[in-house]
Amino acid sequence: MHIRTVASVLITAALLTACTLFRAPPAPPPAPVTSPGGSTPAGWAQPPPQGQPPSAGSLTPVPPAQPSTANPPKQFHLGPATSALVTQAHQQAAAGDPVQAAATLERALRIEPDNPLVWTELGRVRLAENNPSQADAMARKALTLASGDAAAQSSAWRLIADSLRARGDNGGAAEADRRAASLTPR
Repeated sequence: MHIRTVASVLITAALLTACTLFRAPPAPPPAPVTSPGGSTPAGWAQPPPQGQPPSAGSLTPVPPAQPSTANPPKQFHLGPATSALVTQAHQQAAAGDPVQAAATLERALRIEPDNPLVWTELGRVRLAENNPSQADAMARKALTLASGDAAAQSSAWRLIADSLRARGDNGGAAEADRRAASLTPR
């Protein structure tokens, strides 16, 4: 029994030694931020004078990052798998099989449910199936998802115009066409 106790103590000591050997070293302190002239910008953390340890109240707060004022316009794209499915749906629709094209686009929606481009594509197929109310619903869904992307919004408004025209609402279609045109880059 004495041998078991000694063996367990040795194993425990070996494990503790191994844990301390493979522990990551502490991270070095961050370098002070300085402007090109060598001074720290106003309002930023000020390092303590050389040779003095920092005290709890010696650092000024770091300001939050400022958002960029030059945001480029958002533009939606199809991922590789979704793009392949949309291409396949186009081929199916061109071959006169809108039902299969719609099923393929619904698979694409399972991959990218928040992509307005896929919703617009499915709406186009629904319009080709002579279902303008469903096409309108798909276009309006695309419109809600397309915030920030003028091209995607314009495409959705064109589909809305086409669906309204198919239901005999030429006034509403003209208004939707105007909205689409206002979003198209000049």
